[in-house]
This record gives sequence, structure tokens and C-alpha cells, in this order.
Amino acid sequence: MLFAGVLVVIVIASVLFHLVSPWWTTPLASNWKSMDDMLTITLVITGIFFVVINAFVAYTLWRYRHRDGLAPGQGHSAAYVPENKKLERWLIGITTVGIMALLAPGLVVYASYVNAPRDALMLEVLGQQWQWHYRLTGVSGKLGATDARFVNAANPFGLDPGDPAGQDNILVAGNEVHLPLNKPVKVLLRSHDVLHDFYVPPFRARMNIVPGQVSTFWFTPTKAGRYEALCAQLCGIGHANMRGFVVVEDEVAFQTWLKTQPTFVMTMARPAPGAGAGALASGADARVAQGEALTQSKGCVACHTVDGSPRVGPSWKGLAGKTQTLADGSTVLADEAYLRRAIREPQAQVVKGFPPIMPAAAISDEELAALVAYLQSLGGSAPALPEPKPEPKPEQKAQR
Repeated sequence: MLFAGVLVVIVIASVLFHLVSPWWTTPLASNWKSMDDMLTITLVITGIFFVVINAFVAYTLWRYRHRDGLAPGQGHSAAYVPENKKLERWLIGITTVGIMALLAPGLVVYASYVNAPRDALMLEVLGQQWQWHYRLTGVSGKLGATDARFVNAANPFGLDPGDPAGQDNILVAGNEVHLPLNKPVKVLLRSHDVLHDFYVPPFRARMNIVPGQVSTFWFTPTKAGRYEALCAQLCGIGHANMRGFVVVEDEVAFQTWLKTQPTFVMTMARPAPGAGAGALASGADARVAQGEALTQSKGCVACHTVDGSPRVGPSWKGLAGKTQTLADGSTVLADEAYLRRAIREPQAQVVKGFPPIMPAAAISDEELAALVAYLQSLGGSAPALPEPKPEPKPEQKAQR
């Protein structure tokens, strides 16, 4: 009886929790209402089975419970039935119908989900621990070919420099991309390292990104706004920080934003592009810009910030020349030597309050110098140098 009562309470509490729960899907901002309808169908079918099965078990426990004091033959005892083909056929039939009811709507919606309209805007999403990059078509309306052998700090997308179709491709190195309102968008997804998943909840749009292959889906944003994009597959220690934004705006605002973004040929014309930089860099500025580009291409910005706020790792703002307290209680001056060692041997001097999770970076001496130059450019007090001793006057030298 106790177990029967517990099952009844669980069923009632589950149904009430669903009806009064504050956790509902975010407001829809795309054309995929069918995704919500699929979710409703799934919840209704599984909910009915949940209630019916548990109610049947509770009834069985109550109806055939053991009762003391009954005369022999008046009670109930279980009968061993090794096989019941009629019952098995019923169970197979009901289960088959239930599975078909769950799968059929999903297959229909998925078939439409991966077949984009011909006039859809092409958007490539590149996932990398732990950040997003975006690429859009230019005047040609085509995305250029890519290959892993072309990936470097200056070319994080790995575009083929010899492909004419990619020369006018628009590259967005940051985590925010803009899209036009009420225009279909075909999304192509790639990964540079591990499994990711690009997910924008209000769009009901998401897709796994498997290294070595290109995934695709499409959607039409129907409501202007700024929406957060998440990684929905555990991709490492910085997974929770792998977030970006999709801004949906009218066509005029979108075209205005688009004109501020560099094309592939523009980025290749710069010796070392910085994220969003619009002018050619040279000399020391070029090295700083190269370092900034490396922090993007190597994924450093997923764990470090430049505004002073801590993340998985300490912020870079004001780091140069700062006295750092290490995990063992000792202190060290963040001079050039320290910065170089922190990049090449991150486990050697772990900063207090942060986990020792940073992997050693496989970079060249030139890239290391660029990273250090960029970190030093973010402010901080340069380490004090000893004052030079005054040169002796000529008469003092003569006396000597």
C-alpha cells in the first residue's frame, strides 16, 4: 500500500510541476514553431505513458496486495506464466505506434530543417575552444574553399588564398554576428578542434559541429533583438564561457554593419590583423596586432579578459609589471621573462585563485614575442629599472 501511495503522489506532483513550472521555453524568434509543436507532442505522448503505466502499477500493488487473516484459497497468489503471446503482441503493437508517433513529426521537421531555400543568406560558424568566428558571403554570393593546412594566426578560417570565390568573403573574428530580419539564413558549421554545438534558444536552432565535417541547417529570424549563442556540447574546461551573440536587425542596419567588417583580401593585405582592426599596422603596432590576432586564433580570449574581470584565468588588463601572488604563496614580478614563461610553461608558476588548467602553447619564438608585446600593450606599470650611475667628471678621471 505504501508503494502504491508513493507512486500516486509522484504522478500527481509531476503533472502539477509541469503545469505550474516557471521554466518554459524562451519566446520564439524564428520560423521554427514546428520545433515547439514537436516538443509538445513528445511531452504529451510520454506524459500519457508515464501516467498510465504508473497508475497501472499502483492499482496492481493495491488490488493484489497481501492481506492477513484470509482463509486458504481466498487470497491471491501469483501464477507462473512463462509466455503470453497475446499480451506480447499487444505490447509490441502499442509500443510501435507510440514510437512512430514520436519519430514521425521529428523526421518531417528535420527534413525541412536541413533543406534551406535557394535565396538564403550564407553564414559560416566556426567553433574553436572556446569562441565563435563567423564568415559571410561578399558580392560574389559564394563562400570560398577552406583547408586545415591554411589555418594560421593571419588566416584563422583556413581560407584558400588561391580561390577567387573567397577573396570577398566577410570575416567576423569576434563572438558577435549580425543578421537581417525576416530573411532566411543557411548556417554552415565547422570545428577547428573538438565537438561543439551552436545553439541559439530563441531560434530553436542548433546543430552538432563535428571536426572534419560541415553541418548545416537554416532558419529565418522573425524578431529583432540581441540573442545569446551557446555551445551545447561539453568541449573542455572553458565550455561555459563559449558564448556569442546574434544581433537581428533591419536590412539597412545590417548592411551598415556589414560594410564595417573586413573581407578576406583585406585581412591578407595586413601583415598581422587584429580583431576588428581597420587600418594597416607596421613596426611595433604590427607586432601588437599580431599578438591580438593570436589570442583570437589560439582561443586565449575564452579564458582571459582585457577588461579586468576574471574568468577561468586571470585578466590581462594591467598585467605587465604587476606583482603576482602564486599558488604556493610566493610572489613574482610580471616582467617580460615571466610573461614568456607563463605562455610556454603555464604550470610552472600558477597564479593563486586560478586552477592549473592552461595547456602549453605550441608557438614559435616570433609568435611568443607578439603575444608578450600585446600583453604589455594592455597597460600596467613597467618594472622599474635601476638608475644609471652618473659618469665621473673629467677632472675626477684625471685624479684617478
